[in-house]
Amino acid sequence: MNKKTRITRLLKSTPDGQIVTVKGWVRTFRNNQFIALNDGSTIVNLQVVVDRETLPEDILKRITPGAALIATGKLIESQGHGQAMELVAAEILITGDSNADTYPLQPKRHSLEFLRKNGHLRFRTQTFGAIFRIRHHLAYAIHKFFNDRGFFYLNTPIITGSDAEGAGEMFRLTTLDLNNVPKTDDGHVDYSNDFFAKETNLTVSGQLEAELGAMALSNVYTFGPTFRAENSNTTRHLAEFWMVEPEIAFSDLDDDMDLAENMLQYVIGYVLEHGKLDLEFLAKRLENEEKNKPQNERSFPLLEKLQGIIDDKFERITYTEAFNILRNSKPNKKGKFAYPVEEWGMDLQSEHERFLVEKKFKKPVIITDYPKGIKAFYMRMNDDGKTVAAMDILVPGIGELVGGSQREERLDVLHDRMKEMNIPIEEMQWYLDTRVYGSCPHAGFGLGFERLVLFVTGMTNIRDVIPFPRFPGSAEF
Repeated sequence: MNKKTRITRLLKSTPDGQIVTVKGWVRTFRNNQFIALNDGSTIVNLQVVVDRETLPEDILKRITPGAALIATGKLIESQGHGQAMELVAAEILITGDSNADTYPLQPKRHSLEFLRKNGHLRFRTQTFGAIFRIRHHLAYAIHKFFNDRGFFYLNTPIITGSDAEGAGEMFRLTTLDLNNVPKTDDGHVDYSNDFFAKETNLTVSGQLEAELGAMALSNVYTFGPTFRAENSNTTRHLAEFWMVEPEIAFSDLDDDMDLAENMLQYVIGYVLEHGKLDLEFLAKRLENEEKNKPQNERSFPLLEKLQGIIDDKFERITYTEAFNILRNSKPNKKGKFAYPVEEWGMDLQSEHERFLVEKKFKKPVIITDYPKGIKAFYMRMNDDGKTVAAMDILVPGIGELVGGSQREERLDVLHDRMKEMNIPIEEMQWYLDTRVYGSCPHAGFGLGFERLVLFVTGMTNIRDVIPFPRFPGSAEF
């Protein structure tokens, strides 16, 4: 087949009559003459001009929305409005037909719900093409950020026998015959007959294993899938999602916060540079979506919001300071919060986080030193005995984007915390050994990748920023 040139590359060239071949899918076909062709490399369509007098009638009829074709011809300056260049086709080859009567993606506006129901085709729309190119840029920028700073990429297990979060919301794995499950004498499932000879599940986090790597390699990060069997049908939760989890040895909570802030500023700067056309399209889309809303209910302009992440230092406050701000706020005093802020030690909800970011400080906020009762066992106990050296980064429109902590490096304190929180010490001896042999202060955080994509694209449903969303009752593809 003829060598192709990607449309994104053509757009950077000077059209001077050179012969090129492009391959892509038809978006629209006007007047039996003008094809809007897209190959996925850019949000911009290339106009392909055909000679309807010389092109065979049977070929003309097959140029329909969704059809795949190869076009070869001269690249020239466009004579019309709306595009800088166009390809005057000398040859058109249809490689895949598309029935215009049944093709779901007609040349009109489709709702996001409609596109979710046609998830196998939604990549072909402008909106989802933009989203998934942005997702790629963000993923690449994350790897580049850590690589350039001397971190090593660590692949932690997807199948694990531990629950890093202690929440118990895990997908269990088994090869046992579910119609004839072996039982122990006391009536429990006999996992000794299972594939791994023990109870296993899909990972909820790679953090604990990443800590092992950091205790030898100093700076590591994971970037992989994680799973939560949380029966939640919201716009913010998925059963399968991706996590970025760095661990840094010989570091404290301040180092952790600095790393997370620098990483967010770097990757957003990268996507502003390399995904500009897609971001401009998504910014305009968001503006159009919200134009009928009252001004006070509209989102902050997307490009300005992203630039603000780069330009502003994040606000840093303690949980106690945040609690006092929220308790004394007008929404709380007037009963506007669905979850009233009354008792110190409560877990902050999304509405509280967004108030701090969007109303109080109008910038990203890092909250530190949370009550130990609402945080995980591995977080370092502060000297007050009530709080732990934890931090969450809150951003506009999302709330919590990053959660991290300094890890508890003291064996006796960690041992007591595990007993206090009913963490099975015998099963976690491998983890405790890092505190027995050469322990050191260390820290890390977790970034929910889909929440980052949600924030950067301005989308409002997390199911729209992952190619194949998994949620209760849905496991298509």
